[in-house]
Amino acid sequence: QVQLVESGGGLVQAGGSLGLSCAASGRTFSRYAMGWFRQAPGKEREFVAGINWSGGNTYYAASVKGRFTISRDNAKNTVYLQMNSLKPEDTAVYYCNLVPSYTGGAPLGSWGQGTQVTVSS
Repeated sequence: QVQLVESGGGLVQAGGSLGLSCAASGRTFSRYAMGWFRQAPGKEREFVAGINWSGGNTYYAASVKGRFTISRDNAKNTVYLQMNSLKPEDTAVYYCNLVPSYTGGAPLGSWGQGTQVTVSS
């Protein structure tokens, strides 16, 4: 069972940047596509970015395309999300998880605690 720990969230002004990290335990991390999800208050959790096992393919939701960049380092069992040009509507708790495809799908692992991102206007 892979355990996931997200970090790097915080409070930032609109237009600013934040970098999130997701550290995974377990030797099987590199076999899986990984995704970043977010959940805003009162809304469903949504898939925002995905990356395949090698890092060679990525996917972004329309709402973040061109502003967010997902990457991974299999040697460090870590996946990253660089968020630029942040908007107040990006405010949410951000989670990572294993996914069946870099384009999305039902998450395969247990959820971590997430990391809060708050963007002020």
